[in-house]
Amino acid sequence: MLRFTNLKLVLAGLGVAAVVMSGPLFARTPVTVELPSTVRLSELPKQGAQTYTLIHQGGPFASEKDGVVFGNRERLLPLNKRGYYLEYTVPTPGLKHRGVKRIVCGGRPITPDACYYTADHYASFRKIVP
Repeated sequence: MLRFTNLKLVLAGLGVAAVVMSGPLFARTPVTVELPSTVRLSELPKQGAQTYTLIHQGGPFASEKDGVVFGNRERLLPLNKRGYYLEYTVPTPGLKHRGVKRIVCGGRPITPDACYYTADHYASFRKIVP
């Protein structure tokens, strides 16, 4: 029997939004699963496009925290095993700290399955498309 948590994963993998009913025989209120919208690589800030290129080249990265595991605790990205997502800093000109912009990629370093951009420190994500 297909469990609804697995159904969410299947639908997320297809890149479609879905409404998943929860509880026995759908007795509870529906749970909406929102999947990230998209952003073209050319629409990213210049620093975002540079970071994206570095990710696909394997670095070098400016921050020692680049390439660390992103836990997806907010569950805004498609669900995967721990360690699947890695995060990278998108520098913000004028700041001496990492700022709030990141790119999070899923899959293998250098050849990720998908990358997502956040300009608000993980409050929202947009899937990067060519």
